[in-house]
Amino acid sequence: MQLEAKIADPAKRSMLLTALYIAQEQYGYLTKEAVERVATRLGLPVADVYSMASFYSLYRVQPTGRYVLQVCEGLSCHLVGGADRLVDYLRKKLGIEVGETTPDGLFTLQTVQCLASCGTSPAIRVNDALYENMTTEKVDELLETLRGYHV
Repeated sequence: MQLEAKIADPAKRSMLLTALYIAQEQYGYLTKEAVERVATRLGLPVADVYSMASFYSLYRVQPTGRYVLQVCEGLSCHLVGGADRLVDYLRKKLGIEVGETTPDGLFTLQTVQCLASCGTSPAIRVNDALYENMTTEKVDELLETLRGYHV
C-alpha cells in the first residue's frame, strides 16, 4: 500500500510518527522526498516534519546498511560497564566508526541515548529488534546470524 493511502485520514500531527515510520519502510530511510511527501500530505511545515524525524533514534535520515546496530549509551548501560566496551568491540569487529556503514552495505553502527531496557542492559537494537544483556560473545553470535540471513 502506498504512503498516501496509509495516511489518508487527515489526523495530521497525530499521524506524523506513524507516517514517518511508513515512509521509512517504503524508502529505506527518510529521504528529503519522503519528508516532503509526509509534510505535504499532512499539511505540516517540512521543517517540523524533519525536526521530528531527526529527533527520534527510530528514524533514519541518512542511508544506512541493511542492519542498523544501535548501541544504547544510557545510564544503566554505562553503569553495567557494557556500552563503551560494546561500541569499541563493534568498531574493531566491523572496521567502521560510529555513524559509518561497512563497505558491503550490511552494517551501520550508531549509538543512542536510551533503548528503554535498563533492567537488561547493555542493550543493542538491530533495526526493530532489541537484544539485551549483551556481551562480546553475544555480539559475535548476532553478527554471524545476521550475515547468514544476508546470504
